[in-house]
Formats: sequence, C-alpha cells, structure tokens
Amino acid sequence: MSVEPNQAIELFYCYAHEDEKLREQLEKHLSSLKREGVITDWHNRKIGAGKEWQNEIDTHLNTSHIILLLISPNFMYSNYCWDVEVKRAMERYEAQEARVIPVILESVDWINAPFGRLQPLPERGKPVKKWGNRNDAFLSVAKGIRIAAKELAENL
Repeated sequence: MSVEPNQAIELFYCYAHEDEKLREQLEKHLSSLKREGVITDWHNRKIGAGKEWQNEIDTHLNTSHIILLLISPNFMYSNYCWDVEVKRAMERYEAQEARVIPVILESVDWINAPFGRLQPLPERGKPVKKWGNRNDAFLSVAKGIRIAAKELAENL
C-alpha cells in the first residue's frame, strides 16, 4: 500500500443499505477530514449512471487505504456484505494493503467474526446507538479515523 506525500487517504464505506442514514451521519462527521485533504471517501451511492456497480465497488474496495465496516445486525445478516466485502477487506488487511476498522453502529454478536480481533470504533466498542448523544459517538469515530489516516500517511 503506497501513499504519496500529502495524498489523501482513500476510505471505503462497507455497510448494509438499511444503515444508510447512519452512514450519512458518519459521512457528515468526516467532512472536516475531507475538506482538510486528509481523506477522500467512497460508497456505493457514488456510482454514476451507466456504470457497472460491481466493477465500481470492486475498484474502490481494492484501492482504498481504510475500509470501514459499519457493523449492525443488518450488516451481519447481509450475504453480500459478509461474503464479498468482508472477505475482500480481510484479505487486504492480512496482506497489509488496507486498514480495516469496524465501526459498531448497533449491538450485535460480532466478536467471533473475522474482524473481531480488530480494534473497533467508537471508543471501547460501545455501539453508536447506545451513546446518549450520537454526535459524541460519531466524533469518537472521526477522531479515530483521523489518527488512522495520519498513521497511514506517515508510514507509507
């Protein structure tokens, strides 16, 4: 995985469609990182008309430096998330090609999943929906992503 100096770190959102509103909230909290040029982000809603969705997803999943797994019961239930995106994300993690970060949106049994050994966000793995204020939860996630992006930019 190589990053040019001052190059933004590419971030990929892997999520279940039922969690789109939470993904949108997280994206808003990451807007300062985008404006500062720390990250660029991509999710499947950015696929343009007439493009092959599978090619677009594969391209971004295979080139992103950070892959966010937005964990919820919906995510764990999705065969596509599990069989395609998690599988490829963990392959890239094992090959040291990408940083995979589980973001715990809702309470669900995820500890024994392939990504269960990875440090999650928000802090202490407390699900976003369990926080008294979701903005505080997403702030914790944004801070963690900022740190990860800076580490990747410095070490690559």
